[in-house]
Amino acid sequence: MIIAITTQEIIEFTRIYLAVFYSLVALFYSSRVIFMKRKISKELIFPGERFCKSWWNHLTFRIFRVAIWMVCLFRWIFPSIDQYLVMINLMQNTWLIIFGNLLLTVGFFLTVMINFKLGREWRSGIDPDGPKTIITNGLYRFSRNPMFVFVAISQVGFFLAVPSMFTLVCLLIGLYTLNSQAIEEEKHLLQVFPLEYENYLSQVRRWV
Repeated sequence: MIIAITTQEIIEFTRIYLAVFYSLVALFYSSRVIFMKRKISKELIFPGERFCKSWWNHLTFRIFRVAIWMVCLFRWIFPSIDQYLVMINLMQNTWLIIFGNLLLTVGFFLTVMINFKLGREWRSGIDPDGPKTIITNGLYRFSRNPMFVFVAISQVGFFLAVPSMFTLVCLLIGLYTLNSQAIEEEKHLLQVFPLEYENYLSQVRRWV
């Protein structure tokens, strides 16, 4: 038996789903950082010197990450908040919203996969004392920044799941910040591994 799902029903489901989803994301990263810091007794978050490019990237990303989480929570509790997000009605399509939810979820789980794959080597930002080696295997054979690619996919998914001017601004600023941070991290790696990373740059694209 085929069950017809209306656009309004999927919108209401998405309200709940995104509120729970971003709460779990916040819980995951917070607990992950706390656990890893206790396990390896090292700092994991490196925003950089105040007002440098990397510092601004980290600050911007954190502000928008919290803003997205809060908006999703308030959308669940107060549905009328949508009028302040300036919804794009032409994109309020059942399958487009479902596709957005799928992209958002898949992007996050792939990001988590790389997070665990990196293990003790995972860092947020530029560690002035690292890394000890560059990673060129696995997904890094196809992209120099696979984790950023999956974060970007999640952000595209969020825009499609809640098509609005707010999510569009989040998407554009998020993509700009990811690209800016990727450039800063590549500059650092070129300084640490001038020959090895230069060779890697010539073989693998920054994104895909």
